[in-house]
Amino acid sequence: MFLSFVGIVLKGVNGQGNRWLNGHATFYGANQSPTTLGGACGYDNTFHAGFGINTAAVSGALFRGGEACGACYQLMCDYNLDPKWCLRRAVTTITATNFCPPNNNGGWCNLPRQHFDMSMPAFFRIARQGNEGIVPVLHRRVACRRRGGVRFTLKGQSNFNMIMISNVGGSGDVRAAWLRSSRTRTWVAMHRNWGANWQSNLDLRTQTVSFKLMLADGKTSEFFNVVPSSWKFGQTFASQNQFT
Repeated sequence: MFLSFVGIVLKGVNGQGNRWLNGHATFYGANQSPTTLGGACGYDNTFHAGFGINTAAVSGALFRGGEACGACYQLMCDYNLDPKWCLRRAVTTITATNFCPPNNNGGWCNLPRQHFDMSMPAFFRIARQGNEGIVPVLHRRVACRRRGGVRFTLKGQSNFNMIMISNVGGSGDVRAAWLRSSRTRTWVAMHRNWGANWQSNLDLRTQTVSFKLMLADGKTSEFFNVVPSSWKFGQTFASQNQFT
């Protein structure tokens, strides 16, 4: 059985190039809705963020303190190691939306293991139903292909703004972010608060806001006047352009 996938090989991120790397995968509990598993990345809803249900929590070796949020990985169950439970030649692409914490007792998410705790629908695209819940996988970074533009959700209050950045194409993982308001007129660096949430201490009320992002692969793009001056906390605005 061969499953089609979305994504192109991403070269030059974290020195991985297009090499397949070894790891393992498990899946979230059956009673958990994959649409709400934004977890340590802070996505309120994985559909709202543009990622759908093909998501995973990644171990600390991959999470990189939250920088991996939004990154895409192509996964293949390692049939040579586990022909009983792996679907042969089946490939899927997931987005990292959560952190799989170590348990300090030999757990699969302990350093230096590269592990994916996948949503159930994504997991059973590469593994057979009824298995013990863990399979060996081969994985590699791929570029994310998103529908529509990059999305910016405004949170916070008056002089404390937190911007959730989602639906990012290209390498998908944001390394640095800046904003510019109709009053500042210069780019001001934001700081990662946690996961996909970036912080600014500027008072942006009644101002038009633009953004500049740099991804982990070094690509940079500017998103002018994405947020209108009439914006309110809790609203999400999508840009017209996207990383490729």
